[in-house]
Amino acid sequence: MQALIELLAGFIALLVAAALSQFGVDIVRPDSKRPEVHRVSDCAQPREAQFVIARPDDNC
Repeated sequence: MQALIELLAGFIALLVAAALSQFGVDIVRPDSKRPEVHRVSDCAQPREAQFVIARPDDNC
C-alpha cells in the first residue's frame, strides 16, 4: 500500500512539473548565481536615406 501511495505521489509530481514547465516555471534552482551576459555589437555605418523628396509641379 505504501508503494502505491509513493507511486501516485511521484506521478502527480511529474504531472505538476510538466504542467508548470509549459509556463516557464522551473522547480530546480541553480546552485550559484550565473553572471550577467551583456552582448554588444559593433556599430554599423549609418545607411543613407532611401527616399526621394517630391517637389510640387506647376503642371498639376
